[in-house]
Amino acid sequence: MSTPTPGQPDRPEGETYEIRLRGHLDARWAARLGLPGLTHESDGTTTLRAVGVDQAALHGLLQRVRDLGLTLVSVIRVSPASDDASN
Repeated sequence: MSTPTPGQPDRPEGETYEIRLRGHLDARWAARLGLPGLTHESDGTTTLRAVGVDQAALHGLLQRVRDLGLTLVSVIRVSPASDDASN
């Protein structure tokens, strides 16, 4: 368990992020990015869901997206409250 840094809010071990990329990607891309799956959206984008990742892991994932030449549309942190509300 980590100790909170003074002046910083206590953060959970990992967050959930939705990463949206341009185009409908084949399912193999999720495996290449180390994620369990992807969702094709009606607007022609693909959403990847990264669960339980910290900031270092998120930066690493975004670097892989860049290195693979994929076009990043957005990154959204999904709050636990919105996860609970959808259930």
